[in-house]
Formats: sequence, structure tokens, C-alpha cells
Amino acid sequence: MEVDVFNMEGQKVRTVELPAAIFEAPVNVDLMHQAYVRQMANAHLGTHDTKGRSEVSGGGRKPWRQKGTGRARQGSTRAAHWVGGGKVHTPKPRDYSLKMPLKMRRAALRSALSVKAADRNIVILEALNLPEAKTRLMSKALDLLVGESSTLILIPEKTAEYDLVVRSANNLPDTKTLMASYLNIRDLMVYDKVVMPLPVLDVLVSFLG
Repeated sequence: MEVDVFNMEGQKVRTVELPAAIFEAPVNVDLMHQAYVRQMANAHLGTHDTKGRSEVSGGGRKPWRQKGTGRARQGSTRAAHWVGGGKVHTPKPRDYSLKMPLKMRRAALRSALSVKAADRNIVILEALNLPEAKTRLMSKALDLLVGESSTLILIPEKTAEYDLVVRSANNLPDTKTLMASYLNIRDLMVYDKVVMPLPVLDVLVSFLG
């Protein structure tokens, strides 16, 4: 698959052929869904906690005697049906994480990238650089490249040059910068367009090719 390569002014510079193993892989929707569910589950902290009747304070004394009052017998004011009592069958800390083999996770990424490429939602840049860290400059470049679409910007590595890009995009709504080696299924599915400079292709090939 050949795609156009642009500069920061939105002008076509040349064309490049995308690695077929990554951008023309079989699309497995079920696998992408499984990878997405896994990622969202692993982000769930599971620190929710509620107190049962043995954990709430008070209730040590029997509220009234067992018989002779005409009222229902009660053993503690901290039973579940009392105001301020312990809760029943409510959340406790637990681990929500799911496991998924590495090969399956990478196959899901290839499927998602193939969908993006087929829909022409991948924008390749000859170079991704800015003279200074200004939101205005990044906003202008993205308007030329992707219009009003939400954008995932991939960078190949952490350098001073790409740090300007990250800082320039931080305040833009619906825009996220991400190291290519940290590419994940959620970001690929959430953002409309994927913008990447040419060196990112080599990074993707190194772990997906």
C-alpha cells in the first residue's frame, strides 16, 4: 500500500510504501475487541471498598432487651437494615486484570493499523519538527494535515526535538502524543487520525513486523 508523505505545511512531498505485514494484515474484529477489553480492565484499579457490619464502629450493645418491649428483637444497631449499619454484598477490593498472550495483542494492533490504513486515516510526515514549543504552531499544522479530526501523534523516541512537539500538543483538545513503542489498541480505536513521521515506521516494524 502506497501512501503520500507530507511536510508540516500539508504539502505532498513523495510517496512511501507501508509495510504490508503491519498495514495490510488480516482484520480480526474479535481480537481487537478482546485486546480493548483487556486494556480497559487492566486500567481498573479495583480499590473500591465498603464496610460490613463487623467493620463499622458501634453496635456492641444490644439496643433493647430481647422480650417484653413489643418491638422486634434486635441484636445490634449496626446490622444492615439500620441507618449507619454495615453493608451487604457490596464491592470489595479485587483484581480486574485480564491476561492475553503477547502475540495476540500484537496481532490486534496490526488489525487496528490495517483498518486505519484502509480508511486512509494514517498521515505520514517526512519530518515532525517545530521551531519552538508553541501550541499555535502545532494547531496550524494539524489543521492542514487532518482538519478537525481527533489525532494521535506518534513519535519514534524521546529527544529534544520531539519534546517540542509533545509540549506543543499538550494543550490541544482531542490530540495525544505517544511513543510509538507504547502504541495500544485503545488509542488506535479512540482517535480518528494517526500522524507519524517516517522513523516511526521502523519502530513499528521492530516489534510488529
